[in-house]
Formats: sequence, C-alpha cells, structure tokens
Amino acid sequence: MSNPGIFRPSLVALSVSLLVLPLAARAQTAEIYLPVLVPVTGFLALEGTSQRNGALLAVKNAPASVKVRAEVSDTGASPEGATTALERSLGRGKVTAVAASMLGPQMLAMLPIALENKVPLVTVSGTASITEKNNPYVFRFFPGDAVAKAAHVRYVLEDLKKKRVALVYQTTAYGQSGHEHIAALLKKANIAPVMEEALDVTVKDMSAVIGKVQAAKPDVIMLHLHGGPSALFLKQAAAARLNLPIVAGSGLAQPSTAALLEPAELQGVCAETNAAPVAGGSSEMDKFLTQYRAEFKSEPDGFAVGQYDATAMLIDAATKGARSAEDMRKALAENKYKGLAMTYKSDGKGNMAHSAMIICYDGASRTPKIVKRYE
Repeated sequence: MSNPGIFRPSLVALSVSLLVLPLAARAQTAEIYLPVLVPVTGFLALEGTSQRNGALLAVKNAPASVKVRAEVSDTGASPEGATTALERSLGRGKVTAVAASMLGPQMLAMLPIALENKVPLVTVSGTASITEKNNPYVFRFFPGDAVAKAAHVRYVLEDLKKKRVALVYQTTAYGQSGHEHIAALLKKANIAPVMEEALDVTVKDMSAVIGKVQAAKPDVIMLHLHGGPSALFLKQAAAARLNLPIVAGSGLAQPSTAALLEPAELQGVCAETNAAPVAGGSSEMDKFLTQYRAEFKSEPDGFAVGQYDATAMLIDAATKGARSAEDMRKALAENKYKGLAMTYKSDGKGNMAHSAMIICYDGASRTPKIVKRYE
C-alpha cells in the first residue's frame, strides 16, 4: 500500500512553482507610459491623424512582454495646445517617452519642458531647428530638411535638369525651414529662383501666386506647402493649365492629400518623403499597409510609417530592459533600429533618419511610384 506522505514534498513544490510562475511573468512585463500628443484638428489634421495612427498601430503590435499605456491628446495648431497637453500628461504619471507633435512651433515649445523633466520626445517633424537646440531629449524619425531638401533639390537639378525655379513655400516654421535649405542648396549650385512666394496657411485662392509663377516663366515649380494648401495649389494650377513639372514637399506624398485631387491634376507632380507604403516595397511594409487599412479604413503615408517606427523602437527598447525615461533616452541616443522605412541611428543631435525618396504620379492614378532614393 502506498504511503501518501511520499508525495507531499512534490505536491508542495508543484504548488510553489504554480504560484511563482505568474509572479515571474508579471515581473518580466515592462510597463511604459507613452502619451501621444499630436494635432488631429486644425490645418495639420491630416498629417497629425497619420502620426497618431502610426503610433497606435505600433502599440497594438507590442509583444505581450510590454504593456503600453498610450493616451492620445489633440494638440490643435497652437504652441500652447502642445505644452498644455504635455504638462497634463506629466501630471498623470511617470512618463517614459512622448510621441510628440509634428508641428514645428509645437515641438519648439515642448522642448524646454522635456528637458526640464528629462523625458524623450519622438517626432516626425521636419523642421530643422528642433534638433539644433542642444536638447538631448528630442529624436526625429523623419528626414529633416537637411536630408529631405537635398533630395528635393537634387531631383530637380540632376534628374529633371531644370534651372529656372519658381519656389512657393509656407510662412510656417516648416515652410521657412524648408525654404532656407532649398535656397542654400540652389545657391550652392549657382542658381537663383526666378520667383519666390511665401503663403499663409489660410490662403485659399491661389490665383495671385499662380499668376506670378506664369509671369516668371519657370521650367519647374518647387512647392513646399502643407498637405491641404498643396492640394489647393495643384487643383488651381491644373485649372490654369500651368503644365509645368512640380516637385513638392512631403505633404503631397500623403494619400490623404492625393485623395483631394483628381488623378489628372497630379500629372507631372513629384514629392519627397521618407516612405511610400501605398507604392509597395518590402514584405514588412506590405504587411503594415494591410494592417493599417484594416485598422483605420484609410491609406498610410510616410508620417504614419515614421511614427510607427519611432514607437516600435521605444517598445523594442522596453523589451531589452529600458524602463525609465532615462533608459529610453539612452537607447534612442546609442542604438540602431531597423524599421519599416529605414535603419535609424542618432547623429548625436537626435536626427535618426538619414535617407529620403522621390515619388511621382503618372496622371492616371492616385498611387505614386518610387522613382529615386537618396541615402
């Protein structure tokens, strides 16, 4: 007859192990607080919505070992909207990092707060000056103007071989930054624009600027406007039969901008961007495209991809032991990360993205083709 006592130690050991396993699993789970502070209303609503969606999709794809608390706050279009959203998030708990607004003035306003609180900001803002403030807590996952505008200008001069440039740009920080880099690169090539015009984002009637373009007789238009104004310019340029090649900023690489136009109004139009998921590419990018469409019932753009990659790098750092804001800052500053669009690595200033591409529309479809990559 068996002695029940023989089995007691084994049963006790089994009971202890069953208790320890859930505790060990909980101990290994990283919990990070990642506020998503982006403009989903105002003149950058299209771009900001893409940025938000990219961040949220990366959070959804986080492994089970990382628990991400991601709260979305609309920063609107004012610097005050961004700083208020950041301060509120900081008051709600221990922030690990922030998916921060792509709007240049909002980023510039948030930088001192991030520095004071030692919290990393990851963004897809193209405004050059945000990484020129000696602030170790800002990380840009989108080609800055030094990279994007180099691609923009090189395509016009080297591939299109145009020299009579009409330059139309926005009066915002984004527009001014892009204009500064474009003008410097053209000057280096001994080319002076035959016409330059700055437009406020509230301008809806483009007839005056289009008239100035026509009078200057350029052979190419370089456009550096936000998404909505870019669509307005193209629609009215097509109606005026400008019939000139147009090379634009990243706003015109957005499917949401292209959707505002008829395919024929996009004939001869190219744009610079970091990525064009709708144009196809790697199997990873195709998977992202399929999932994004299913999740948001819309088309992703380069801003969505950039913020997805930024958020995914934060989550990856968490899986490797990063828990605090300082852990995240160090991981962002020191590590490489292979994302969907490119491999990211800080240049010491927080510029993580070092390549750009040119996409072009054929006039028959709203889906662009990738025609050139610049590393």
